Amino acid sequence: MIHVNRFEKEGFKHLKITPDDNPVPDPIAAEKEKPMEDPYIQYYYPDDFAICYGCGRLNEHGHQLKSYWEGEECVCRFFPKPYHTGAQNFVYGGLVASLMDCHGAGTAAAARHRQDGKTLGKEPLARFVTASLKIDYLRPVPIDGQIVVRGTADDIKGRKVTVSMTLTVDDEVCARGTLVAVQIPDDYVAKFNQKGSAADTR
Repeated sequence: MIHVNRFEKEGFKHLKITPDDNPVPDPIAAEKEKPMEDPYIQYYYPDDFAICYGCGRLNEHGHQLKSYWEGEECVCRFFPKPYHTGAQNFVYGGLVASLMDCHGAGTAAAARHRQDGKTLGKEPLARFVTASLKIDYLRPVPIDGQIVVRGTADDIKGRKVTVSMTLTVDDEVCARGTLVAVQIPDDYVAKFNQKGSAADTR
């Protein structure tokens, strides 16, 4: 448990965390305000790949990031929690990387799906992993605002997709990033499970 008094002593008066008190804006209300299609891209991830801390719908402890198509962009919106703090009033830099990582991979999967003429929910959605991620941190990210990450697939070649992203709060660009994602082989899970079974018999 995080005690309020400790944060107040350290100057974090804005982080008044109690089990029943969360100063972060209501994410449910925000979801209702945005004109987006539903379900989100990560909803279609196979269960074996839906356990990611950043975007897995089956990981109750994670961010459970949700990305949607908005025209030619993939967009996600996220409200930081008080414990995502880095410096006073701002989130820690790792959260920025985490959001861009998972949103970039989701954008890559959705873009490849769309390029192949497929429709979300009708054909299986391929999963991608991050091969590289470059981020330029332009300004501190406020902890009490809604973070918006927008991604665009700049290049799709074979199993590799390059995604450009911007991260904003209140329409101010706080970070820019470029992610290169690589498609996971279709037989990856089967091979992984075979290796696990072989190890269990030793």
